[in-house]
Amino acid sequence: NNLGSKGGKALAEALSKNFSLTFLDIGYNNLGSKGGKALAEALCKNSALISLNLISNALGSEGGNALADALHKNSTLTTLDLSDNDLGFKEGKALADALCKNLTLKDLNLNYNNLGSKGIKALADALCKNSTLISLNLGYNKLGSKGGKALADALCKNSTLKDLNLQDNILGTKGGKALADALCKNSTLTSLNLSDNELESEEGKALAYALCKNSTLTSLNLYCNDIGSEGGKALADALCKNSTLTSLNLQDNNLGSGGKALADALCNNSTLTSLNIRYNKLGSNGGKALAVALCKNSTLTYLSINSNYIGFKLKSNNPNLKIVQEDTGDSR
Repeated sequence: NNLGSKGGKALAEALSKNFSLTFLDIGYNNLGSKGGKALAEALCKNSALISLNLISNALGSEGGNALADALHKNSTLTTLDLSDNDLGFKEGKALADALCKNLTLKDLNLNYNNLGSKGIKALADALCKNSTLISLNLGYNKLGSKGGKALADALCKNSTLKDLNLQDNILGTKGGKALADALCKNSTLTSLNLSDNELESEEGKALAYALCKNSTLTSLNLYCNDIGSEGGKALADALCKNSTLTSLNLQDNNLGSGGKALADALCNNSTLTSLNIRYNKLGSNGGKALAVALCKNSTLTYLSINSNYIGFKLKSNNPNLKIVQEDTGDSR
């Protein structure tokens, strides 16, 4: 659809009077700042809506700030999607202020904005005070190492957040290590997405150490980093000790010989159910080790192994295991 600002205003007016609608998805409607402001005013009056999706509506500064102000007054909304809305660090700070006072919001999506390290620092401070938010998506926000460190500090204090997405934020060495250290102390986070963040072997080792200490994380996404063989081996050792992680994504991490270590770990690990190690140049040795591991492991239900130069098709006697291997890598 393409409601535009006029359509947004009309909808907002109706929302002010409606007391039965609980879910509203008006993403991709070019509402603009005027439409965003109108909806914000409606949220101050509405007491029924619990989920609002405003993805990709060019809300901008005015719309973003207005919605942040509305969160100070609204007491029913639990899910809000503001992803891809041209929000900057000022809007990030406004939303952070709202999170310090709002007691109902549980799920906030700020993916694909431009909050930067300043906006994230404000949100990190809010996480130290907020006790209701469960899921936070900050992917593609140019956090940098400073933003990563600020969030890491917040995770040491926050005791409610369960799902954190930090995909593609240029966290680098300092941000990655800080978050790994935070995992040693945090006891509530269950899902962490650190994909595409320029993490290398040292950060891989730090995360491996964290997995030996942490007993709550169930899902870790490290897709498209450069953990390398040493980082892969460290994570493999951690899998022999960790008993809570169920999903691990290591796609495109240049694991190389670290793949064999991961395969060996599968012989001992009894909790991991999903493993993605596509595009890692495991080679025939890694493939053979995986073949042996699949004869012993009985808990894995999903294994993605595409493009690893293995040279043969992997098989398993486990009827519950789905192996995704569209090619053997011989042709490359």
